[in-house]
Amino acid sequence: MSGLAASGKVRDIYQVDDDTLLMVTSDRVSAFDVVMAEPVPDKGRVLTAFTSFWLERTGDLAPGHLLGLEPPSGWAPPPGIDPGDLPGRVMLVRRAEMLPVECVVRGYLAGSAWAEYAATGTLAGHQLPAGLRRSERLPEPIFTPATKATSGHDVNITYAQMVEAVGGKLAGEARELALELYRRGAALAGERGIIVADTKFELGLIDGRLAICDEVLTPDSSRFWPSGGWDPGGIPPAFDKQPLRDWLESTGWDKTPPPPTLPPDVVAATAGRYVEAYERVTGRSFADWPGAHPPAGGADRPRDAAPGAR
Repeated sequence: MSGLAASGKVRDIYQVDDDTLLMVTSDRVSAFDVVMAEPVPDKGRVLTAFTSFWLERTGDLAPGHLLGLEPPSGWAPPPGIDPGDLPGRVMLVRRAEMLPVECVVRGYLAGSAWAEYAATGTLAGHQLPAGLRRSERLPEPIFTPATKATSGHDVNITYAQMVEAVGGKLAGEARELALELYRRGAALAGERGIIVADTKFELGLIDGRLAICDEVLTPDSSRFWPSGGWDPGGIPPAFDKQPLRDWLESTGWDKTPPPPTLPPDVVAATAGRYVEAYERVTGRSFADWPGAHPPAGGADRPRDAAPGAR
């Protein structure tokens, strides 16, 4: 094994051989493209469990890169990694030729989509109907690609710009796959009382075929809202890390490192939200996932009421 191949905001990736990688999902949490000093307990396991769940349910649309949920036989963790902390946060995956764009799909006006619409009436080059409100459901899900920034924020681009980057055929295949993945995920989550407001997919080529890679429909890559708490014009309560962003906004932080210290109650509430999202969407108990710890007592998990800024 060649050791560490890449380290991101959340994941550390190790090369197994020329065709295989080992992804270890940490409990690191980022907001506004800055990694917080305090980890969110079991967050990495929730993201891994979510991804495994969705890849089981999307294999008919495209292959996934996941080979297994354990390290390869004989793999020794590098210094500084506790082997006892690995269960439940490891994915053995096939190496892919990754597309140089984020495949974002939006079903509701939130985040940068709302900001663009409020300013111009458009979304990634699409002219939208006048009079839409913040958090309102779009007439149809819209594919809004973005560049992958090595630092700072990803930059939204038009579909025409994506075509220039990867070619018309591949761009078209990626757009249709991302839209179909979103529709399926949103439909299943909707049956369980969760709105998937938007999400992003990482797609790549494996043996010349478009494949689903990295995390899939997780609270880190998506906005999850409880359907009972959604009201167009407002900001719905979130099962993702939006409440963490809201708390950071309330501090007046300028969004440059170092970030403010997260209070223990914000960390606990965020951990609870991740677990709640997993259990509600999948119908499974997170306690059954390898390595999972019991939830902290008193963790604030949103249901159908806005949690408010802390």
